[in-house]
Amino acid sequence: MAVSPAQVLAVPFADPDGRELWAGIGASLLRLVAGATIGGLAGMATGLALALIRPLGTAFSPTINALRQIALFAWIPLLTSWFGNTETAKITFIALATFFPLVFATEQGVREVPASLREVARVLNLSRRRQISALYLPGALPAIAVGVQIALISSWIGTVGAEYAIGNGRGLGGYIANARDQFRMDIAIVGVAALALIGVFLQAASARLIRHLDKGN
Repeated sequence: MAVSPAQVLAVPFADPDGRELWAGIGASLLRLVAGATIGGLAGMATGLALALIRPLGTAFSPTINALRQIALFAWIPLLTSWFGNTETAKITFIALATFFPLVFATEQGVREVPASLREVARVLNLSRRRQISALYLPGALPAIAVGVQIALISSWIGTVGAEYAIGNGRGLGGYIANARDQFRMDIAIVGVAALALIGVFLQAASARLIRHLDKGN
């Protein structure tokens, strides 16, 4: 069904459609923060471990790399069979979308720290914790920042995709799915536009972070 631009522009300010839009955006952003925080911290910790503990990297890097090749949305049937159509399934899916980019970005960044700096750390007899905080993490920051940029976009797509596929709760993905079911093209267009605008904002914010880190180096 064709809709006029005026109908589309009125949706964010109409009641109840506009109220549901803003509530859905808020719910999606909260899920994004929760899932991305869990997945990001787990990804960085795993990447550090794979890079610094050679037997661990040899044993598990190929397995994690193989899991990374699985299409992101192929995880949804497995997660829903484990957790049902619950918030846990959505958060876990978002965490997975964040986890894989940061694992490999962190691992690569740590491995690229110059051998001369590693030798200095050994000569100074720095503890492993001190090596991580003073040497490896600062040295890996540019690579991690690129990983964050990829992970942010991946996790945002994962957030809306999980809401759309799993349903059961507020969110931008659910808002778009409801518009589809009600044949409300105006609401669907506004939902997709909000999805795109937030994605552009996340991309711009992460690109600015990378430029800032490049200047610092």
